[in-house]
Amino acid sequence: MTLRLKGWGDGGRWRCYILVMRYADGGGLTAAGRAKREAVRFEAAEMFGQGLRPPEVARRLRVSRKAAYAWHAAWRGGGKSALASKGADGFPCRLDHVQAERLQAELEAGPAAHGWTEDQRWTLARVAELIHRLFRHRYTPRGVSYLLHRLGWSPQVPAHRAVERDEQAVAAWRTEQWSRVRGRPSSWARG
Repeated sequence: MTLRLKGWGDGGRWRCYILVMRYADGGGLTAAGRAKREAVRFEAAEMFGQGLRPPEVARRLRVSRKAAYAWHAAWRGGGKSALASKGADGFPCRLDHVQAERLQAELEAGPAAHGWTEDQRWTLARVAELIHRLFRHRYTPRGVSYLLHRLGWSPQVPAHRAVERDEQAVAAWRTEQWSRVRGRPSSWARG
């Protein structure tokens, strides 16, 4: 099943949204990814405790010197606990888990189910209006875009095709006319 959401993007270009994959924590690292990076920082703390300087720690852990110096400053100020992960970045979502699931279900029902019968496209403005109707939260188009990304929707560029396009006529033209236009394969050979 393909669901298309369409809305204004940067620079006044149209974007379509289609459910293709899920992003962890709104596009950031997964919990496993954060834990892995935290382990590297803790390893750096062990090295700092042994008296190693930040440039040597950076070389051994294969990280930038800037990161090693930042970690060293944090470690000096608060010890190993200062290098612990602080969780996912970004503002917390105004919708809780149950509301987000309901929004997903309502989006899957389509725009016609909510009174938009002109076309079957979800614009960012329509999604913002739907969120306001359902949950009494106001979102800007950019906020809706971030929310959709957090829910696993990604912007897609729609394929524009003429309504009158006849695929059988195009295929027939390619087999009959195109071979005459491009010439025979023997004429392509080096002479």
